[in-house]
Amino acid sequence: MGDVEAQAVRQFAAEGLEPSSWSNGPGYRYPTHTHRDAKLLVCVSGSITFHTPFGDIRLGPGDRLDLPAGTPHGATVGPDGVTCWEAHRR
Repeated sequence: MGDVEAQAVRQFAAEGLEPSSWSNGPGYRYPTHTHRDAKLLVCVSGSITFHTPFGDIRLGPGDRLDLPAGTPHGATVGPDGVTCWEAHRR
């Protein structure tokens, strides 16, 4: 586990959350959707751009995004793919 990844896991643990990791290849697109719970996400490698009603939010290694429950969002993975750690909070 790299430094950024280990730091993300420690940060989630300090908040009492149990994160999981996921990855996608370059250019992968998530259609617009919502989550019942708040979504907390840290990019640990590559990049991803989230498309929200508030504008686009680009994440690179070490960047965190906290989306309130019910926030519509989609996403586009950057040219080098992406790996993130994510947790949800009620």
